[in-house]
Amino acid sequence: MPWPRLLDPTPRLPAAPLPDWFASLLQTCPGASPFELAVLGGCRAATPGLAFLAGYQGALRVLWPSAPASLGALCVTENKSTRPADMGTRLDGLLLNGRKDFVTAGDAADWLLVAAREEAPGSAPRLALAVLHAGAPGMRVENLPALPLMPDVGHARLTLENAHCERLAGDGWDAYVKPFRSIEDTHVLAALSAWIYGVARECNWPRSLQLRLLALLAGCAEVARLDPSAPTSHVLLGGLFAQQQALKPELDAAFAAAAQPWALLWQRDQHLLEIAGAARTRRLHKALATLGLDPDQ
Repeated sequence: MPWPRLLDPTPRLPAAPLPDWFASLLQTCPGASPFELAVLGGCRAATPGLAFLAGYQGALRVLWPSAPASLGALCVTENKSTRPADMGTRLDGLLLNGRKDFVTAGDAADWLLVAAREEAPGSAPRLALAVLHAGAPGMRVENLPALPLMPDVGHARLTLENAHCERLAGDGWDAYVKPFRSIEDTHVLAALSAWIYGVARECNWPRSLQLRLLALLAGCAEVARLDPSAPTSHVLLGGLFAQQQALKPELDAAFAAAAQPWALLWQRDQHLLEIAGAARTRRLHKALATLGLDPDQ
């Protein structure tokens, strides 16, 4: 991570349609690694939602290093579930059929990674991950109403009827969907922490708080280098979220005293890091038990 680029004051990119904003971000940090993209994007974001977008796009590029230089999305959820057994979307040859109910930034994405079942009838569920490009025949994207949390990043429903795609190598669950949970958590935590650090620097918050935010980012950088499926990675990531949670009372007070729009943005979007918290806690408890540590201590 080129930390001097983070420590140097950097103008924020103005809010814009998501594809335009992301294109501007890429222009400001050419050649950035996925983690650098998350952190530098967080610092340059005008809102927590745009910081989330930078972290999400960084995570997608860990998952698919050959991703195009444009906005992407991962399509997994069906009926509020990400379990393979609950999915109805199928891949037959190179044709996709089914529906994904909740795709983050799906209304703005140029390419989509779609999880689909491909096992033979009567066999245990087996996932593939397919690449679909926006506007492909057989795909339909339906914008969903904006959410109270992060309303500047849209969500969409994806319907597929014999949509032609490309299949990525490897098992869709073990190589992609399962590890993405921790990859996304790490990069989004980094991006949101970078956004907060940028606010702290602009508002001249106490130096000790700024240094602790930088320490949190340094921890994220280390976890981003690790195998996202390893139990030690889940434990270290749990430590980072615990560290962020310990800062929250001080952050709440600092944002409450900050000028607009920071206070309103924090009041609206501060719970972003609680998304998927229950699943993250389950992974942490399982990892602690695997390592012979007491998960209930």
